[in-house]
Amino acid sequence: MDITKDALILIMPFILSAGQILFKLSSKDVAALDVSSILKLSMNGYFIVALVLYAIATILWVYILKHFPLNKAYLFMGLSFIIVPLMSYIFLKEPLSLRYLAGAACIVFGIWLARAA
Repeated sequence: MDITKDALILIMPFILSAGQILFKLSSKDVAALDVSSILKLSMNGYFIVALVLYAIATILWVYILKHFPLNKAYLFMGLSFIIVPLMSYIFLKEPLSLRYLAGAACIVFGIWLARAA
């Protein structure tokens, strides 16, 4: 077991989740799908950093796929469904519910169960 490779597969959903939060923050500049909004968005710092994070994530994903079977690697992408709402709660003050917590527990259990198989 290579700790660096295992760490990357765990870091990946965090990078994508951070990108999602930044995309949400940058969405304030999108009034409509018109040229003016797109130009304003292209100058938005949050949007630019989110794109950079997604580029880094894409490169990491290719590296991860070189070292893990797709069916094992993709399990960990499910962590994004836990991390994004948690980050939106922390950074955007969006609410969390007990249903979310129950769903998050199911996702973690599912990843553990499938990984152990």
